[in-house]
Amino acid sequence: MALEETMICAGFGARKGVTSEAVLAALDAALTTHGLTRDRLGALATVPRKRDEPCLLDAAKALGLPLSIADESALQAVATRCLTRSDHALSATGLPSASEAAALTVCGPAARLLGPRLTFDGVTCAIATTGRQS
Repeated sequence: MALEETMICAGFGARKGVTSEAVLAALDAALTTHGLTRDRLGALATVPRKRDEPCLLDAAKALGLPLSIADESALQAVATRCLTRSDHALSATGLPSASEAAALTVCGPAARLLGPRLTFDGVTCAIATTGRQS
């Protein structure tokens, strides 16, 4: 039986005007929470309304990773699998957690969140994976 490669994705939400440094700090905090390092990441993800946020684009460039923009219908399809419910996110995006939904969507149908999103300095970050984590 061949083992499939595990994908790990960090999903983000961010207030307008935050820096890429804040995004990277939130990412590092989330990764540390789950005992992971940056080299394990396969992609960053966000929702369509954040596709042009400089902080996310710059963070992806600094990491040498793609910034994947999750599809609206796919985001809605995974909304019930989010672990966090934010009134702000619901109002802004129609999702209980934009970062969690984005991470789940980009990782695909077998994805699961490693835990609830982390909020840090105007940035939310959630980590999803397609594989098992010990």
